[in-house]
Amino acid sequence: MYKTIADEIIRGRRLTREDDLAFLVSGDLAELKKEGNRIREALCGNYVELCTIINGRAGRCSEDCRFCAQSAHHHTGAEEYTILDEDALVEACRRSEEGGVRRFSVVTAGRALSGQEFDQTIRAYQRMQEECRGIRLCASFGLLTEEQFVRLRECGVTMYHANIETSRRNFPNICTTHTFDDKLACIRGAKKAGLHVCSGGIIGMGETWEDRLDMALTLAEHGADSIPLNSLIPIRGTPFGELPVLTEDEILRTVVMFRFINPTAYVRLAAGRTLMRENGKEAFFAGANATITGDMLTTSGNNRQQDQEMLRANGFELDPENR
Repeated sequence: MYKTIADEIIRGRRLTREDDLAFLVSGDLAELKKEGNRIREALCGNYVELCTIINGRAGRCSEDCRFCAQSAHHHTGAEEYTILDEDALVEACRRSEEGGVRRFSVVTAGRALSGQEFDQTIRAYQRMQEECRGIRLCASFGLLTEEQFVRLRECGVTMYHANIETSRRNFPNICTTHTFDDKLACIRGAKKAGLHVCSGGIIGMGETWEDRLDMALTLAEHGADSIPLNSLIPIRGTPFGELPVLTEDEILRTVVMFRFINPTAYVRLAAGRTLMRENGKEAFFAGANATITGDMLTTSGNNRQQDQEMLRANGFELDPENR
């Protein structure tokens, strides 16, 4: 059955809420991984995209996301600083480009970046566009206005990041200072401005498998181009600081689920790769075709050189030509 469905997806079928998707939750994981990998190969090729991020403004966030060390509502001892200066942001982008990474994003804590801080990042992006021509630019600044999205696109940003985090049903258990609809409006605004969208979420926050299915379907319905999958690393001082960590099989099943439902998207490994053997090597044979590499805000990621060596050794391409 899995092969038949995978064949249909490769030929153009897309799974929806009208389909019986129970097989993704209860089906044989080894067989599902095999077919998820086949979908990736057929529709995405053998290219794995590496991206890096820099925490451009840290801590004191007004939002109460229960997983986040940077929320002002929690007491985690996380680092705090205002927006980094232009030179620091441009230098971080240059180092990523020189290291062979082909996508770079500035990420800021807070509900939204605005005023002089937003203007400062715009100037930094204008310089990145001129000085770092071999790398694609992304941004993650919270719930922006339509005008701000247009300004980002005009200064060279091609993709905007706004995680929906979880399902609509589960979202109020995660955050109460903004809504699921606020997140969807942000995605629509970015797309209206001509930006691609990077949107995913976090698993391991007490959600059900049905919540994970719902998140995957919502992202498909809103045309997410890139889907970062984070596995919760419980942080002491947050409300989720004592939750149990996920097993590798749970993470791999989620990767497969998102590949079946979003067959042409970048399924991007993010935080939590350390919960898997060899920093998630098996996930790239279950449907993943992208990863954040290096430090990931408040949870440590894998070293860029380690990722490049591991991926090349396993036959993946890192050359972004014509992509």
